[in-house]
Order: sequence, then C-alpha cells, then structure tokens
Amino acid sequence: MERAMDRAMGGGTAGAPAAAAATATEARRERLWTLTRRRFFERAGAGVGVAALASLLERDLRAAEGRARGRAGSLPGLPGLPHFAPRARRAIVLFQSGAPSQVDLFDHKPRLAELRGKDLPDSVRRGQRLTTMTSRQASFPIAPSLFRFARHGRCGAWVSELLPHTARIADELCFVKSVHTEAINHDPAITFLQTGAQLAGRPSIGAWLSYGLGSEGDDLPAFVVLVSQGSGNPADQPLYDRLWGSGFLPTRHQGVKFRSAGDPVLFLSDPPGIDRGTRRRILDDLSRLNRLKLEDAGDPEISTRIASYELAFRMQASVPELVDVSGEPARVFELYGPDARKPGTFAANCLLARRLAERGVRFIQLFHRGWDQHVRLPRQIAGQCRDTDQACAALIADLKQRGLLEDTLVVWGGEFGRTVYCQGPLTAEDYGRDHHPRCFTAWLAGAGVKAGTTHGETDDFSYNIVRDPVDVHDLHATILRCLGIDHLRLTFKFQGRHHRLTDVHGRVVEEILA
Repeated sequence: MERAMDRAMGGGTAGAPAAAAATATEARRERLWTLTRRRFFERAGAGVGVAALASLLERDLRAAEGRARGRAGSLPGLPGLPHFAPRARRAIVLFQSGAPSQVDLFDHKPRLAELRGKDLPDSVRRGQRLTTMTSRQASFPIAPSLFRFARHGRCGAWVSELLPHTARIADELCFVKSVHTEAINHDPAITFLQTGAQLAGRPSIGAWLSYGLGSEGDDLPAFVVLVSQGSGNPADQPLYDRLWGSGFLPTRHQGVKFRSAGDPVLFLSDPPGIDRGTRRRILDDLSRLNRLKLEDAGDPEISTRIASYELAFRMQASVPELVDVSGEPARVFELYGPDARKPGTFAANCLLARRLAERGVRFIQLFHRGWDQHVRLPRQIAGQCRDTDQACAALIADLKQRGLLEDTLVVWGGEFGRTVYCQGPLTAEDYGRDHHPRCFTAWLAGAGVKAGTTHGETDDFSYNIVRDPVDVHDLHATILRCLGIDHLRLTFKFQGRHHRLTDVHGRVVEEILA
C-alpha cells in the first residue's frame, strides 16, 4: 500500500538526479490530474495491483475464487455478492422491441366486443397524456381484439389464439399484467427498461449483473446480446448499442453483440498469415506493454483493454464451437421450429441462448424487433407471433428437460403496452393501436418465480391498473432478487453519487416469488 501511494503521489525517485526527479514528479502529477477522483482512489488503494481488475488474466485467482464458490475457473464478482442465496444463476431476457399489444395477446377483455366503435370514456382516459400520433384524433373508438382467447393449463391463464405454443406452457409461466412505465415513446421507454433511466448513459441491467456477479466461464463474456428482425413491421424502431452498454461502469461489463453473418463477433478471426501461436506471442508482448502503461497511468480502462484482448483470444476457440449447431439432434430443431436453422432469426437466437446458458454466460438478452403496430395490427402481430411463439415455448421446454430451468430466470416483455382505442380508421378487419405506458403484460419463468400464476389486474378496458401495480423499477428489483442481489446494495459511485439500477425506487414483488 505504501509503495502504491508513493507511486500515486509521484514518489519513488530517490537516488535520481534532482532535475530528472523533479521532471518525473511533475509529469506524474500532470497525469494524475487527467484521472477521475474515483480512478485515483482505485489506483491509490491497489497500486501496481490494479492489474488485478483484469480478472480474466489472473487464472490462479479465478480458480481459487471458483473453488470457493464450487465452480473452478469462474470469474469472481464483487466481494460479498450474492447478498443471499440466489435462486437463479443466470437470466435470459426475451425483449420484444416495439411494444406487443397486451389487448391482443394476454389481457382478455370480453366486454369490449359490445363496445366496439364507441368512444373510450373520458372517465377511463382521465386526462392522461397521449402521443402526437393520436392526440388530434376526433374520437378514440374502442377496438376489441379480433383474436379468440381461451384458458389454458391447470392455472387457467388467458392466452390468445396467436400464441398456441405459449399457451401449452402456461403452467410454467408467471404472468404479470400490471407492469407500467413512465415513458410514452419508444427510445426513452426501451432505454428505461434496459437501464432504469429514460436518458441514455446509464449501465444496462446486464452490465450491472456482470459487474456484481461476474461470469461463470472463462471463454465467453458475462453478457451476450442477440438481435433479430421481425416479419411484422420490418421498418420498426432501431436499436442502439448503448442499450447494452456499461455506462459509467468499467467498459468490460458491456454486452457483446453476436452477429448472424460472418464472424459472430467482429474482428475475432485472425488475419491471413497469422496462426494461433503467432497471435499468442503478439498478445503476450502487447500485454507487457499495456501493463507498463497501467503501472504508469493507473487508468483501469487499460486493464479492460488487456482483458478484452485475452478474452477475444479464448473466444476464437469457444465461439465457433458455440455457434456451430450442426451437432444438435433433429428433435431440437423440430422443437424450436424451422427458423432455428436460419442464423439471425429469433428461433435460432433462442437455441443459441440455451447453448450460452449451458456454457456459463450470466446474462443473455435477445432483442426482437417488429412489434410497433400503429396500423395493420392484425396482420403484423400475427407475423410477430409466428416469429416468436414456438421458439419461446421451446426455450422453456428445452431448459427444463436439461435441468437448467431450475436455476435460470427467463423474462419476456416489451417497453410498454398498446391502447384499447384504435389509431387511424377502424374497420371490420383492421385496426392499429398507439403506445400505452399505463399497463402492459410481461411473463417470467424458471428460477425464483411462482409458476402457473397471474399477478395484477387492469380495468375492463385494459387501460388502467386496478390491482397490484408493478413499475419498471419493481421488475428490475425482482430480477436482481432472483439472482441473489439486494437492489439497494448493488451500487457504483459516479460523479459524487452512489447510483444503482433502480435509482431511488424499486420494490421486490414478493408475491410472485417462489
């Protein structure tokens, strides 16, 4: 520690000529001014040992930590985490980008049929804000779903005919019909779901979990992202890499996006003429140079760069094996559906999600675009359900038959819901729905949650919540709880404030926990 403080404050020049010592001291002071206060204290507390931040490099340390946790070779998270015994070791989030219509999928409202075309009462709308897309409509005609609903499973959950495969696993699911959000437009709402804040710049939930819990494996990232394009609305809202970013956390905790064509991860393959032995020697030399710079500058991002190079080297062997699904038996492809053989589809990504879970990836997030149905909803939502229904059910069944569902949490949902009133013309066979932040449905399955249950209730118009509201911060707090984390205690100090995923909000929804 004394040596570390000596280096941090510009010492260690004894015996050198006075002029050279003064120059070196001044240079070090200048470099220190370029560091943030947090980084300075990280360096002062760890000194030369700040390189241990690149835990991917410390194989002996990882092995010792892994043995202590019962899993040799795992990457350690923060000391003291998990805060209590976790029910889930990993999480898979099936994010349906664009906002699926709860009115047409899960939130059955039989009274709406007799109210078709009538104006939504002001007593229901209660002066709530509208988007600019419908705020100038002369009326707000009620549009009941064109799709039939039925009860399924022993739990009797209502599920639309659009989701026959999901209906068959209803007893494995916990439906939360009372989720609500603060945002009414896509980008802030998606950002809110991913980071706990509407403004960009905060760490994503996967980054928080990587930071807190680390990874169980050496050869793959702790946080992996897979993106697919839906057939319902090909011109749907864009997705930005910041949605799986690390924000103010160290950058090694950001999600790694796998591509569906070419190298799964950009620049992972060696260039022509470079064999694996040559690559290893190059990385060793580069690592020594970076460590010298790390000792000199004390910037933790240098350790992140070292760790990234080392992880990429190991991924050159692990990723090709991961994405090569040719060894999967035919029955697996039959389970996930024909799209499972097409790289980049939602079904193929669900299969990869299972393979990632098997290999110790902590947080796996699928983004499926195409759910933004302002017009032609019946046709578009049918396409989205064809993309996702069988694969979602297959993932749950596959995890269960392999014994993985008992320690994997799976979450399905979008960024907000859809209005019961029609956007644009209402016809006998067509309608659209606008954004609706006041209520929407999500479902959870697997470790830590009560299977075969429904939580929360909306009014007869699926417009307002009448029982057991769950806001986004509550959902985040509950996900963290399943993974053994107290959301109040997983914090990171940035710009003088201790931040957390749930900000100053959040309540664990104990009622849905097993």
